[in-house]
Amino acid sequence: MNESQRVTLDTIREDYETQMYIARADDNLAVLGFTEHGDRHCSAVAMTAQTILLELGWPQRRAELAAIAGYMHDMGNMITREQHGIAAALLARHILDRLGTPLAETIDVMCAIGNHEEEYGEPVSEVAAAVILGDKSDVRSDRVRETGDVVGDIHDRVNAAAERASVSVDPDSRTITLALQIDTDVSPVMEYFEIFLSRMVLCRRAAEFLGCDFHLVINDVRLH
Repeated sequence: MNESQRVTLDTIREDYETQMYIARADDNLAVLGFTEHGDRHCSAVAMTAQTILLELGWPQRRAELAAIAGYMHDMGNMITREQHGIAAALLARHILDRLGTPLAETIDVMCAIGNHEEEYGEPVSEVAAAVILGDKSDVRSDRVRETGDVVGDIHDRVNAAAERASVSVDPDSRTITLALQIDTDVSPVMEYFEIFLSRMVLCRRAAEFLGCDFHLVINDVRLH
């Protein structure tokens, strides 16, 4: 397969089957009361994962595979919330095979998707590590649905309080930093750690796999 025939992030984003899976996954999670997991979230994860690897000097194709995995990582929710990473990996194999992706690349994408959840995931490759960082850093107010319960649901409340979230990479100092701006009138910072501590631990392991330190900055204060 030459460069012009390679499956790209655009190929995946334009694929009807992929779009149907992601849309139904997001619909299912809306019924269950979860934040947005549709095209906006998937695109954000894809772009963050890709950017991390590019800025750290990984080959462009490895970064593109991270973007593809990042975009497809949550579509397993259209089957079930539990073990949705594994379900998404298996769905991705069918799609990537149909699109003519080389088996080695399909395996890389499947592995990254299947390892993105903190309950059972591990940064076993640079592609997997980038997807983990992209996924766990996407905390933002526009993920809260119109039907969300900011008062009664801690996940909606923490996301609603996140006015800004950004990931930056310093290849010279080998650091990856997640910077958050949290409106403490909506949710105290402690609530962020109450629900996201295990995710931050996984981010630290993912950064370490990439040879970097992971820094968390909340409201301009670096947390050690």
